[in-house]
Amino acid sequence: AAPVAAGQRQHREELRAAQQLDLALEALHAYAVVHGQLPCPAAPGLPASDPQAGLASCASEYGILPWQTLGLPATDPWGSYLSYFADKKYTAAPPVGAGAGFTLDTEASAEVLDAATGGRQATQLPAVLISHGRNAHQAHRPGVGRNGGGSADEIQNGKNSRSFVDRPPAPDYDDLVRWINPAVLKLRLVNAGKLP
Repeated sequence: AAPVAAGQRQHREELRAAQQLDLALEALHAYAVVHGQLPCPAAPGLPASDPQAGLASCASEYGILPWQTLGLPATDPWGSYLSYFADKKYTAAPPVGAGAGFTLDTEASAEVLDAATGGRQATQLPAVLISHGRNAHQAHRPGVGRNGGGSADEIQNGKNSRSFVDRPPAPDYDDLVRWINPAVLKLRLVNAGKLP
């Protein structure tokens, strides 16, 4: 009975993490509609007690989801921050008189690779979100710093690169990866009157 209960608990945690990522994507879209730009990542190394923890900071394109800026929970079900990449072309403040800091022609360079086929699942992505799963390999954790270890694909998702890996869970991989589709983001800003 114990292995069944553990499996059910793990399934519930994975479902909660997936729902949290979906909620975070909606919050990012809403932020962009209001502000005409995506929020910058938050600095991962600040202690949770620091008033700046979880606030967007444009020091880097890589960091953690700015949970405080977005009014979201700080960590995933396993106590890790969500990793967040945001292309600086999409976090730029709108120029005076413009509704957005990017245009319909703005292209980003992040991509999500399918480890099984070696192909690309998605390209030209403005932002990528990652929950590093139960094993928390490469995750930033409050008060602990960044974890190490993991499979080659998990390590790739922890690098400050523009290539991320998404694949089904396996004994050596439990990351959950989501991304902002640029066409959807731009359409939302068009509908909001922020883009022509």
